Formats: sequence, structure tokens, C-alpha cells
Amino acid sequence: MTALLEVDAVDTFYGPIHILQGLTLRIEPGELVCLLGGNASGKSTTLKTVLGLVSPRNGSVSFAGEDVTRRPTSYRIRKGMAIVPENRRLFAPMTVLENLQMGAYLHGGGTKEDFDRVYDLFPLLHERRAQLAGTLSGGEQQMVAMGRALMSKPKLLLMDEPSMGLAPILVERSFEIIKQVHESGVAMLVVEQNANVSLSIADRGYVLSTGRLVLEGPAESLRENEDLRKAYLGR
Repeated sequence: MTALLEVDAVDTFYGPIHILQGLTLRIEPGELVCLLGGNASGKSTTLKTVLGLVSPRNGSVSFAGEDVTRRPTSYRIRKGMAIVPENRRLFAPMTVLENLQMGAYLHGGGTKEDFDRVYDLFPLLHERRAQLAGTLSGGEQQMVAMGRALMSKPKLLLMDEPSMGLAPILVERSFEIIKQVHESGVAMLVVEQNANVSLSIADRGYVLSTGRLVLEGPAESLRENEDLRKAYLGR
């Protein structure tokens, strides 16, 4: 089977600083993969490389069977990538409905079926569709950010630190929603520091440390890995 996303032996630099060092990972269609690591491990740079916001010096990025290494971000979005950015980055002065419409700009603002699909996943968004996004709670804003990304009908949904800034009870709810979105058929790459909750819903995981992969495998086996438990799971 052709991988949906394949990052092969990528080296990414910021000026003279070597950030990603021979990074290789893949995501199959419909799979939920988490990318774990602490601060300055290279997680965000991985997302930027996948999206084309930074270009690797060596290696390649392939998406949906095509080498997109030198393709711009706009091309990758049209081809089926979408992102829920760190801290959600909603259009705060705009309504929930207007934020969702922005997510569907490639499809003329979205069809009734597009909105129905998002509202089925997040009924609260239908209730709050006329409310300004900036007045919502953190958990509600996360729903808007995910709904906005889903309006573009992505093949691959990238999530950057979805637990960032959320209270513990909202983190659990947020990952329940991520699992629900995944079960609707969307492949996902979830970049997180919270290893325990990420691995509880993922199919597979990768662990980064200073730009290198140090662990990878099925989520269940990673949860039982002694080194990972000491470093990230607090056990």
C-alpha cells in the first residue's frame, strides 16, 4: 500500500543549525499517528517541513503518491493537507460560522453537506454558529479549529499541540474529539508533548529527541516502553 504521507531521510536546517537529522516517518491512509517529544525536539519543524513552510536540505516529502518536496504550502493544502495550529489561531472577531467558511474557501465556502458533517461531529458549533469565536472557551475554540480544518475535506489532518493551554479535564475531552474525528475516516498526525493521552488514541507513534527519531512503533508497545515511561509518562 502506498503511504499517504512519507517523510524520507529529511535534513532540515535553520541557517547553520541542523534541526531535523535524517527524519523518516510514514502515515498510512486512515491512520492516526502521534509525534512525541519535549521542547526543542523538532516536532514543530517536522510539521513545517510536511506543510512546506520550510524546505529540507536533503531527503523528500511525498503525499498521496506524489513527491511534494519542492511544492509550495498552497499546493499541499489543495492536495488534501489541513492543520489545526498550536493555540488554535481562530479569527477571533469573526463568528463560528465565518471561521468554518474560511476553512472551506477552496470549495466556495462549503456546501450544506460540509457543514452538516462538521455539525454532526460538533453539535455545539451549530448552536454557537452566530457567536464570535474569540468569546468561546478554550475547549470550544478547539472544536472550531478542528471544524474549520475539516471543512477543507482533508486527506490528512495535522494537529500541533492540541492540549496546549487547556485545563486537564478539557485535554481529555479534546482527545475524545480527536479520536471521534479519526474514526470518521480522516488520517491524522498529532504532534504532542502529552505522551500518555496521545498514545491512548493513536495507532502508532514516533518519539523525537533533538531532531532525531529515538523510538517508533505501535502505540501500545510505546506506552509500555520503560525509557518512554520515565521520560514522558511520569512513571
